[in-house]
Amino acid sequence: MVPYDYETSIGYWLTVSTQILHRALNDELAPTGITYRQSQVIGWLKVDGDVTVSELACRMMIEPPTLVGILDRMESMGWIGRHSSPLDRRRKLIRLTASAEPVWERIVQCFLNVRQQATTGLTPSQVETLLELLRTIHQNMLAAESRSEPGRRAECESV
Repeated sequence: MVPYDYETSIGYWLTVSTQILHRALNDELAPTGITYRQSQVIGWLKVDGDVTVSELACRMMIEPPTLVGILDRMESMGWIGRHSSPLDRRRKLIRLTASAEPVWERIVQCFLNVRQQATTGLTPSQVETLLELLRTIHQNMLAAESRSEPGRRAECESV
């Protein structure tokens, strides 16, 4: 077996950092009655506006049938609505409702709390450098992905 040095692996550190951030967000959101997945739905809809189930599932990296259960619950809570697309009435678009605004405010506060935990001990300059580096990695990986599989993530282009 070929040895691999995880201590110097960017992918390893991004993955384990993402996992622990998700756990912290789940823990922070739990007292509010909001799940991390629900916060993702609301966040993507805030960023992108109305999207289809398949577009949203792609952004969240889950299967559409899994997402439908999350959306059903959110719709019963009055946080989202499903509407026909003006371009294709067969396509349903997911849209935030006005009832989601106070939920979004709680989500933002939880995310800010976790961000504070994650960046404790870093200077503002270090945080900005980290963001620049992560953006560069993201752009590099998008470019590599489009070269290897053109059009593979067409429905996730804004990611």
